[in-house]
Amino acid sequence: MSTLSELARASCRPLRGAEHRLAASQITEKLAALPGWELVEKDAAICKTFRFPDYYRTLAFVNAVAFIAHREDHHPDLGVHYDRCVMRWSTHDVGGLSDNDFICAAKVELLAGADAA
Repeated sequence: MSTLSELARASCRPLRGAEHRLAASQITEKLAALPGWELVEKDAAICKTFRFPDYYRTLAFVNAVAFIAHREDHHPDLGVHYDRCVMRWSTHDVGGLSDNDFICAAKVELLAGADAA
């Protein structure tokens, strides 16, 4: 899975243990499919800020992300502000990044479309 659409079509699965943590080369490959996302916390998470014109649109986006997270049973850390949402994905049960983080980030990326930068 290395394109945005391939990642977005996949579904999360329960993952526990360090054997599910992605290697640096896998992270680099998957990150290339996600425009504007960056590695943070010594490669243990991916993060992106989505910007909106007002609080209403920010909250609408956050609620849509909550639906995706619930459906995938994989949840991001969110910083919600008037005109932006800072999103961070990591898989605590593997101690870093897993396929699930990139799958959910891709789904959010398609949700945001051209409305967020």
